Amino acid sequence: MTVFSFKKFSRSFSHAIRGFKCVLKEQNFRIQILFSIAVVYFILFFGLKTWETAALTMMIILVLVLEIINSIFERIMDILEPRVHPHAKAIKDMMAAAVLIASIGAVFVGAVIFWPYFKDVVNNF
Repeated sequence: MTVFSFKKFSRSFSHAIRGFKCVLKEQNFRIQILFSIAVVYFILFFGLKTWETAALTMMIILVLVLEIINSIFERIMDILEPRVHPHAKAIKDMMAAAVLIASIGAVFVGAVIFWPYFKDVVNNF
């Protein structure tokens, strides 16, 4: 028995890439990717500290992963109870709420971290 199979790994990787391409079709995911790119730009522009970069990176990952999970739940609910059952709607709404809460949290963390940097730019302008 081999410990590592490159063939199995590459197959798993190709499945993940296919899933990523699928989720890129979701409008909200694309919007969140754009905001993530903006945050990464500001991280590089301001030369943030390691802990600040780590915190913002974790927030980006959290929001993107929750959005993927939200998309998964929406598709499952559409298969099982296509927009008719009140529980299906409630599950979709709760997942959307989870993404919203994470996004608001990410904005708050970003504001706390970026505020001093933006304040310095404005004061030095």
